[in-house]
Amino acid sequence: MPKYKCVIAYDGTDFAGYQVQPEKRTIQSEFEAVLAQMHKGTIIKVTASGRTDSGVHAKGQVLHFESPLTFPTENWIKAFSVLLPTDIIVLEVDIVPDDFHARFHTTGKEYRYIVARSKLRDPFKRNYAYHYPYPLNVEAMREAISYLIGTHDFTSFCSAKTEVVDKVRTIKEMDFEESDDFMVFRFVGEGFLYNMVRILVGTLLDVGSGKMSPHDMSGILDKKDRSFAGKTAPAQGLYLWKVFYK
Repeated sequence: MPKYKCVIAYDGTDFAGYQVQPEKRTIQSEFEAVLAQMHKGTIIKVTASGRTDSGVHAKGQVLHFESPLTFPTENWIKAFSVLLPTDIIVLEVDIVPDDFHARFHTTGKEYRYIVARSKLRDPFKRNYAYHYPYPLNVEAMREAISYLIGTHDFTSFCSAKTEVVDKVRTIKEMDFEESDDFMVFRFVGEGFLYNMVRILVGTLLDVGSGKMSPHDMSGILDKKDRSFAGKTAPAQGLYLWKVFYK
């Protein structure tokens, strides 16, 4: 049976996250409902590169599924465009080897976080960026980043709710750009812990506002205690931008 890899994008505003949850609207449940419709009621399970939380968006989420249907990949895209709700879109479909796994074969991910810097809150962007109009010392923030790039135990930058034991992760690239009224953070790593990117953003904003020093980052990492890092930035500014494979 052919195995298909899909690259999808979605607006996470009206979803309770990616993963199926009882009596809640999720990306996985919507996608599997469409596949069941295409397969005349047969349940087709999908596997994603990872979960996204309620309100988090994706520009390049990846998932795979198996199907007895063998029509061309462009026909899959057309069918998904018609049947999926308007806040999910399939960008690419490819046939992949039987041993491909969307989650276990990832070599890294890129996340981006958007902060709106305008003095007045824009109601039309409230679901897609975190409004933060306060002054920021960007040089201090860049210095703080230098302490966080590389391989570290990121326990302090992970939600205390996580059940993951090994919290050592590698951040390969981490930076931000300013343009117009926005600040866009970019994170590239082999993997990220639960709420890790949002906590990193919240901490960097604390550094920029003077609540923390760039030099505090080393101490926060060493403490291995969530309470020493900054607040968790809101979900609506976060985007799963790209998933990498060999």
